[in-house]
Amino acid sequence: MCDALRHGGPDDEGIYASEDGSVIFGHRRLSIIDLSANGHQPMADSAAKVVISFNGEIYNYRELKHELKLLGSVFTNNTDTEVILQAYLQWNTAAFGKLRGMFAFALHDTLTGEVYLVRDSVGIKPLYYNIQGKQLAFASEVRAFTAGSVTTQNNANWPVYFLAYGHIPEPHTTLQNVYSLPKSHYLRWQKNGKHAVVKYQVDIKTAPVSNKDFAKEGIEYTLRKSIKRQLIADAPIGVFLSGGVDSSLVTLLADAEVDQLKTVSIFFNEKQYDERAYQQVILNKTSGENYTHLVQQQEFEKYFHNILQAMDMPTTDGINSWFISKYAREAGLKTVLSGLGGDELFGGYPSFDRIKYLGYLKKLGKSLSLFAMAGSERYKRLSYLAIDGLNADYLALRGFFSINEIAALTDANTGEIKKILFTDTPDNGMRYDKLKASRLEAGLYMQNQLLRDTDIMSMQHGLEVRVPFLDEDFIALPKVLNPT
Repeated sequence: MCDALRHGGPDDEGIYASEDGSVIFGHRRLSIIDLSANGHQPMADSAAKVVISFNGEIYNYRELKHELKLLGSVFTNNTDTEVILQAYLQWNTAAFGKLRGMFAFALHDTLTGEVYLVRDSVGIKPLYYNIQGKQLAFASEVRAFTAGSVTTQNNANWPVYFLAYGHIPEPHTTLQNVYSLPKSHYLRWQKNGKHAVVKYQVDIKTAPVSNKDFAKEGIEYTLRKSIKRQLIADAPIGVFLSGGVDSSLVTLLADAEVDQLKTVSIFFNEKQYDERAYQQVILNKTSGENYTHLVQQQEFEKYFHNILQAMDMPTTDGINSWFISKYAREAGLKTVLSGLGGDELFGGYPSFDRIKYLGYLKKLGKSLSLFAMAGSERYKRLSYLAIDGLNADYLALRGFFSINEIAALTDANTGEIKKILFTDTPDNGMRYDKLKASRLEAGLYMQNQLLRDTDIMSMQHGLEVRVPFLDEDFIALPKVLNPT
């Protein structure tokens, strides 16, 4: 399983086995913080009470470390990994909600024998698991389960999900009984095989915002704070600069914190996709080195097989992420900041304007199913509005094939397709407004496709991508600031 994940952790490897052999952790390391051998994983505290295999970054580890030292915790290295160990020893599972960052980790409590699988509150880092009887297996990519012969049985429903969404939505995967752990959750596993998936609460004090100007100030303050702490690294760090508003803003704010900031950009010969002019506007305001690459047809064809292999699970996206990650790694970078998340939070997609029209059409009821017979792809999607639920609303905006088309392509009937696709709960009458559009784009599109594709394609090149717009404190801003 570790060998299958070598690309994402090329710097080191490690195996931990408990004394009775009932718990085994494997780890592939990408060294970002404390590049010394002190960062070797799996890692245990000095008394070997807790062992961890951790993927990701804890951005507030320095603050937590200071707090833990005052409580008597003793540290032996400068990693954020050890902070998680000491936080758990001090606060048990309440520690998970104190972490700010992107993370997926497995933790073995050697005193109780329990194992915890934990995923960050935004779902930036992937974490998959499989349970067979009294055996639990986990990994950061689905390919590891087949590589380790944990399971090789395909999920018969995955083609349906892919034809509808253009990706495999959480918690499903291409393998039978291999699931994605939900964001902001941990799985508690006991020695007898009993287990539970539990939601943890992020430790953030909240207060409503009612003043627009104060909200603007708060957005700037928390975004600057997010970028500053996400620039913490002992390895070379840079920024993806696409030319869009989000990456441009991240670049300018990061440039204010870092001398000679490195930026990486790609562009295309096709005029409608060429954003060099926008990239140059930002580069004129920065002092660092920019690595710009033209992606041409011949290069696409040369690496197409590699890109398909990198996907791990089918997706209609991620090709740009593969190329820009490749160039960033060749430029000597090991981690980069990205503008991902800005569109979902601030209405950067056409869906934020189109959503109101879905509300009008929804009133047509079951007759909406007639749109499935339309010749236009856009109108075919509207047939999903005949079905209640957030997933159906999402597919009306972003779906690829209609239910009738999926049934024909998979030799199934429409009733079977509906049963597979629509098991989500109704949306409790949410209005068809921009808040709902944000929920659909962030909770489904960003969560299931953008974050996963970004992680899988960047890690294929041994590159870590950080997303300041998805910092926990920044996302919680409307609840945090007190306008008084």
